[in-house]
Amino acid sequence: MKVMKFGGTSVGSPERMKHVCDLITASGEPTMVVLSAMSGTTNQLVEITDYLYKKNTDGANEVTNSLEKKYLAHVDELYSTPEYKQRTCDFLQAEFDYLRSFTKDIFTSFEEKSVVAQGEIMSTNMVQNYLEERGVKSILLSALDFMRTDKNGEPDLPYIKEKLHDIMEENKGYQIYLTQGFICRNAYGEVDNLLRGGSDYTASLVGSVLPAEEIQIWTDIDGMHNNDPRIVEHTEAVHQLNFEEAAELAYFGAKILHPTCVQPAKFAGVPVRLKNTLDPDAEGTIIDNVIIRGKIKAVAAKDNITAIKIKSSRMLLATGFLRKVFEIFESYQTPIDMITTSEVGVSMSIDNNTRLNEIVDELKKYGTVAVDTDMCIVCVVGDLAWSNVGFETSVLDALRDIPIRMISYGGSNYNISFLIREADKKRALQALSRQLFE
Repeated sequence: MKVMKFGGTSVGSPERMKHVCDLITASGEPTMVVLSAMSGTTNQLVEITDYLYKKNTDGANEVTNSLEKKYLAHVDELYSTPEYKQRTCDFLQAEFDYLRSFTKDIFTSFEEKSVVAQGEIMSTNMVQNYLEERGVKSILLSALDFMRTDKNGEPDLPYIKEKLHDIMEENKGYQIYLTQGFICRNAYGEVDNLLRGGSDYTASLVGSVLPAEEIQIWTDIDGMHNNDPRIVEHTEAVHQLNFEEAAELAYFGAKILHPTCVQPAKFAGVPVRLKNTLDPDAEGTIIDNVIIRGKIKAVAAKDNITAIKIKSSRMLLATGFLRKVFEIFESYQTPIDMITTSEVGVSMSIDNNTRLNEIVDELKKYGTVAVDTDMCIVCVVGDLAWSNVGFETSVLDALRDIPIRMISYGGSNYNISFLIREADKKRALQALSRQLFE
């Protein structure tokens, strides 16, 4: 069995929904399908919750009515029979009445999670009704019946595996098994969501516990490219990536995939394939545990980076200095992207400036602090083990005309990273493409 995941743009209109149904039924084989909410829906649901928090019921109802009008307009175009048009209209009417019911009661974070979950519930029900109308033997499985997080907010894999296996055992013989991405229950049984990676994370978790022969993540681009196609011309899809390489690219700017969402598939040994809904015949990118030696795969860039340098003569031979520095970032829940050290100083980069002022104030207890903003991390990904003579030289040669603030190499066998000014990003990416791929 394959797992196929489709994002919001893939189910963003009746035409797109029909196209998705053509794709998932083409093979005739049993398939698990994970769907996101229709594009734009989650944002509007979040807007509704914002009004409800502010006790502005008129604003909440206005957005709800606008969203309802949009959904009902799709019904005539999606279904061809009065029966399924009426069935879907009745379902949507109940959904929007449910959303309006939140204007009558106290609104908390628990209700917020329920409101935001309705986008996936609506999209999957609409697609299920369309499949039934077409005569496809399909069944809708509620993700709330098997997808759960533990008390730490992490996926409860033993629970997910047990529940999903029981559900699949009770529902044998269907061609299409449909479920929602993103949404789940928490350890206390309340409606919640997976946050990181959303529906991609759901697909990876489902594929790992079935286990699936392959997890396919369908978007509107044909896989991960070897550079940013918005900046560099003539980029190409990378045909194969190791899980570690894919995670590096995702973390450092390749928006097609969230860096943590493929971890369950990695540990289960289930390959993940990135496919293009607009070009289904394209090979896409396969992500697996295979390592291709001696090859640089791709370049990615991450914007809005801030560099922090702390210099202190007391650091020389002082034990515990780095621990104190790291504890400051930990106390303000701010992850560090890159780090370089010398005998008298340490430089770090962060991508979250929310607590920057407090962090700098704390660091000043231990040394002189300098901050550089509007920076960018450019990373080169591939087989970059230190024994590959000349690889780092080739990369550095491409950047010979670019001022480099920091370099990180050796922390991973798959990545060499450079901190540069955002203003130099375009030149850097183009130069690396010329040097490495052309």
